[in-house]
Amino acid sequence: MPSAALERHPATPCSALRGIKASIAREPESVHVAYVLEGDIDRLRIPSPRAPRIAERLWQHTCCELFIAREGVPGYHEFNFSPSGEWAAYGFQRYREGALLAETSAAIVVRRAPGRLELSASVAFGGKEKLSIGLSAVVEDESRALSYWALRHAPGKPDFHHPDAFAMKLEEIPR
Repeated sequence: MPSAALERHPATPCSALRGIKASIAREPESVHVAYVLEGDIDRLRIPSPRAPRIAERLWQHTCCELFIAREGVPGYHEFNFSPSGEWAAYGFQRYREGALLAETSAAIVVRRAPGRLELSASVAFGGKEKLSIGLSAVVEDESRALSYWALRHAPGKPDFHHPDAFAMKLEEIPR
């Protein structure tokens, strides 16, 4: 299971967090991700639990995100996972040109302990080809300020959709 530490975008401070670690596992028909936020979790705005459902604009508050692109194809998918249990999935034909995918579902599990918030999620995503992955998170602190965390940030403002953010590669699944 490949894992990595996410980097905070330098223009978006967050003194409440020491760091975020993320990992990913792949099966022929699904992808599983896990995020661990470490720090003063009580100083973050964590959405309250809700019934699992599709919701939009989850990135306006604390949420974890997964971007998946098939190698050699301009399109990609974006998945948003909220600690509330809500999720969203989007399909993009090319950079930022896409729409909500209503038929997709996610299973989200959240665990909280002193100094730690863990979110794991599974989504259906079939195929065996090589993938480029972007793992990221948006974190809202107690003052409602947002910080942006990713495997790699593109130059300029935070942009998880930028090709530079797809910094992890998952090899083809043997047939």
